Amino acid sequence: MTQDAAHTPHASHQPYGTPEVPRVAVRGEARLEVDPEIARIGITVSARGTDRRTALEDLTRRNNTVLDLIKSHGDTVEKLETGALSITPELTRHGRAERVRAYHGRVHITAELSDFTTLGELTTRLADLELTQVDGPWWALRPTSPAHGEARRQAVLEAVQRAREYAEALGARLSALVELADLGAENAAPFAQAPGGSGMRTMAFSTTEDAGPPPLDLEPQRQTVYAQVNARFTMTPPQL
Repeated sequence: MTQDAAHTPHASHQPYGTPEVPRVAVRGEARLEVDPEIARIGITVSARGTDRRTALEDLTRRNNTVLDLIKSHGDTVEKLETGALSITPELTRHGRAERVRAYHGRVHITAELSDFTTLGELTTRLADLELTQVDGPWWALRPTSPAHGEARRQAVLEAVQRAREYAEALGARLSALVELADLGAENAAPFAQAPGGSGMRTMAFSTTEDAGPPPLDLEPQRQTVYAQVNARFTMTPPQL
């Protein structure tokens, strides 16, 4: 081994390549529009009474009615969770004494469904219950959705195609892959999504005891899946 060869670092360890082994760095991107897989709705059940016991009993009865209605739809409801519960006293506006005028009770419930036909029926029936508010739906994909993997594959293919076009423009060809990384992987900064999540929308409505269910548009909103990668390749010397 000659002295020059012993002190010449391998091209793969040099950040910018060499004239003999040039490098090309590209970014591959993919954007897919796919149908949602799940929908989430939020339900808020309320009660109001002149004493704490009455408010609590009404809240318990209405909460049980909502839970029974949701559970009656069987396996189409993939997740059912009860969130915050509150009983809040309302004080009189006048007078120095701490006199309670009424008690307000609220309980928040979240349901996740995979059957959108069931979703429309359930949402309408929930909205027809007394002092019940429904928020949503929020459309989404499961974390394990194959759409995420497909977007990543397409991003890699685009990176290879872009690098190949750059090399061919110089009369060269790709010879090896040096690095493939998610966007931001080098500095551990996560990719920032657009505010509000991917393709979500919100509708909120509430009803009184005598009102009928309002007309609802629950057409599933297509979701946008993004993938971005950085790739570095070595290529043969260009024909300049």
